[in-house]
Amino acid sequence: MQNSTMNEAGPTKSRFEYGDDDETIEEAATGSSNLDEDSSMCEPGDADKTSADYYFDSYSHFGIHEEMLKDVVRTKTYQNVIYKNTFLFKGKVVLDVGAGTGILSLFCAKAGAKHVYAVECSQMADMAKEIVKANGFSDVITVLKGKIEEIDLPVPQVDIIISEWMGYFLLYENMLNTVLYARDKWLVGSGIVLPDNASLYLTAIEDAEYKEDKIEFWNNVYGFDMSCIRKQSIMEPLVDTVDQNQIVTNCQLLKTMDISKMTSGDASFTAPFKLVAERDDYIHALVAYFDVLFSVCHKTTGFSTGPRSRNTHWKQTVLYLEDVLTICEGESIVGSMTVAQNKKNPRDVDITLKYSLNGRRSVISKTQQYKMR
Repeated sequence: MQNSTMNEAGPTKSRFEYGDDDETIEEAATGSSNLDEDSSMCEPGDADKTSADYYFDSYSHFGIHEEMLKDVVRTKTYQNVIYKNTFLFKGKVVLDVGAGTGILSLFCAKAGAKHVYAVECSQMADMAKEIVKANGFSDVITVLKGKIEEIDLPVPQVDIIISEWMGYFLLYENMLNTVLYARDKWLVGSGIVLPDNASLYLTAIEDAEYKEDKIEFWNNVYGFDMSCIRKQSIMEPLVDTVDQNQIVTNCQLLKTMDISKMTSGDASFTAPFKLVAERDDYIHALVAYFDVLFSVCHKTTGFSTGPRSRNTHWKQTVLYLEDVLTICEGESIVGSMTVAQNKKNPRDVDITLKYSLNGRRSVISKTQQYKMR
């Protein structure tokens, strides 16, 4: 894997479009495919800052926006969704939640939206206003600086809510709840949310070399025992790019969320899984990734962040196991994953992994805790 850290029932076929050309990818049910000027509100003094304030402040820097804009899978998918489905946007009022530079708002305006309200809490809102003006859309796009939960929209309802709310492991940063809040407060009964569907998947990988470098390293550091750090490091999921050749098992769907209907509580869940080995190998980690769908389009469109798909800035989320599992082809790792918001900081994610293997060469049953911070 490349070095990168965080701080980052029968087969179905779907058509996913991104980039300058369309690609058709066949997705098996067990596989994957490629389918921020009210300073008192958003910029408190350091002594008064909460973890949420630091979250918004992180989106004030252009670097993170550059990374997202250059993520072709992400940005081109949204562009195609809007430009190839102008019938959804013409004459409609749109709310862009977490607008950043305003790129999605610009797409919507160009597609014929009646008006777009771009809400952004970070200082990037000031840049977005300049960008909107520079591109001649000031009469169509209104940039509002503030938190969705605190602002007043100039209109009582909107026809469309669009947002790029997904975080690492899909749910890290908890922006989904903000989208659901906006949906419940402003979306008309016949309105749509884009994207409207997200699914979380799990698979297992062989990763001896990298685990040795990142985890086992702490057992002997220049002859000294620093294993207390190992205990902490293994609890922190790693956001990284996984080579598809490392995948040892099938890919299991854990959770599907219908953004147009779900409640905020649905983002906390326990899901069972069964990962079946496709070859004799060793398991060092489980890997989570997500797919996103825009099913209300004329042709269903979406993308995947899975290891078998084109890389995105979300990469994959790697959860290292305490022990190495020796698994034979056809044997199964069975268990469950519990995902919940951290009680102290709702933008963080707590993960409980229960798993067991009753194989010819490995018999184990264990529970591990992970914390995405």
